[in-house]
Amino acid sequence: MSQTYGSRHTPTDITVKKAEKSVEIAFDDGASFTLPAELLRVESPSAEVQGHGPDEKKLVAGRSHVGIIGVEAVGNYAIKIVFDDLHDSGIYTWDYLYILGAEQDRIWGEYLAAMEAAGLSRHPNATGPASAPQGGGCGGGKAGGCGCS
Repeated sequence: MSQTYGSRHTPTDITVKKAEKSVEIAFDDGASFTLPAELLRVESPSAEVQGHGPDEKKLVAGRSHVGIIGVEAVGNYAIKIVFDDLHDSGIYTWDYLYILGAEQDRIWGEYLAAMEAAGLSRHPNATGPASAPQGGGCGGGKAGGCGCS
């Protein structure tokens, strides 16, 4: 196995399915996954979503409609996904994509439970808390913010 910045999993094929709003990815160990754009968006590895520490992860609401504009290679270890809501700051390493695929049911279940507990909706036009902007994000107006987008 070639050294890929510590990656344990290497994709053999990545296909963006714009109409289906998903990414299909096959790996060198034979595993393959279909990852919905919504899952990829709400679990973006960006600082905007994940924060800068384990207790800073943001719950992203209103993204049931999100699609993928494109995918760009990042070296030989990751991809950057450009979503049609213009989020494009997440760098999805091969290992992160593999985890999202292998643990998709658990990750999605935890997301749905957190959304329900917070009274938020996956749908952008829902009334209530989901339609209000999420505050305190990366660069959320604090002096000396991280400067990430």
